[in-house]
Amino acid sequence: MISQCTIAQPVVISGIGLHTGRTITMHLRPAEAGTGIVFHRRDGERKVSIEAISANVVDTRLATVIGKSGLSVSTVEHFLAALNAFGIDNLNVDIDGPEVPVMDGSAAPFVHFLQQAGLRKLPRSRKYLAIRKPITVIDGEKRVSIIPSRFFRITCDIAFDHPCIGLQHRTIKFSREQFCRDIASARTFGFLREVEYLKANGLALGGSLENAVVIGEEKILNPEGLRYQDEFVRHKILDSIGDFSLLGYPLLGHIKAFKAGHDINHKAVEQILAQPDHWQLVEFTDYALQESLRSGVPAFASDLALTEA
Repeated sequence: MISQCTIAQPVVISGIGLHTGRTITMHLRPAEAGTGIVFHRRDGERKVSIEAISANVVDTRLATVIGKSGLSVSTVEHFLAALNAFGIDNLNVDIDGPEVPVMDGSAAPFVHFLQQAGLRKLPRSRKYLAIRKPITVIDGEKRVSIIPSRFFRITCDIAFDHPCIGLQHRTIKFSREQFCRDIASARTFGFLREVEYLKANGLALGGSLENAVVIGEEKILNPEGLRYQDEFVRHKILDSIGDFSLLGYPLLGHIKAFKAGHDINHKAVEQILAQPDHWQLVEFTDYALQESLRSGVPAFASDLALTEA
């Protein structure tokens, strides 16, 4: 079987919160099989455990925010995307503030810390959510479809009326290697006029050119420029990976997104969960895993690997 995983040893991550501007610290601790990803949010004497699942999403306007019992954790998407890439199913995250540290605006720092922590297999099989019938969500110009696929794929198109962005398209077949190489380093981005508005309203207090790509009227304001020519669409893929991890299971399906953001990603996740006749939970047999090792084809690409959970 393909086993569930957690981290091999604890690790501490500390950084500035994008909106609060406060220094926030996360202690990552290994968790037992079946735990899931759980944020333990502390605020003074209060402590609330918030599972990273769609049912706990409380806001998607500026970032993906999960919450419970009056406490929340914002901007979870980049961190969750990195956990997804490393196949981490179970993790305890002790956090002392209302948002995940923004780091450099990408998932690359989280990749570094997860590599430092290492992985430990757990004695329980991992289940996957395999799409069997197409699902589509439309919200104005925004559109997200999820169609059946033996792999987890994402195709993303964005369109901005700005000379630095314009139309951008990218598609990936999700794997840890490709995520680390092509997606993890893509930074969040915003227009200068929007950043100034947010700051004037007490938000984005920690935002700077060190943790976001800031776009002026005609040019990128970051002195180092872009990390990729199409960094913007790559970051949208990064966001989608994190948002769709809130299904609670790794996904086997092809996401096709146009002008997508956290709001419609969440609606798509909710639509998937609301239509159980469009998917099934599957796990991998030992035979399929052995066949994948023999053939060099990833186990999740083989129809032989799918057995009803």
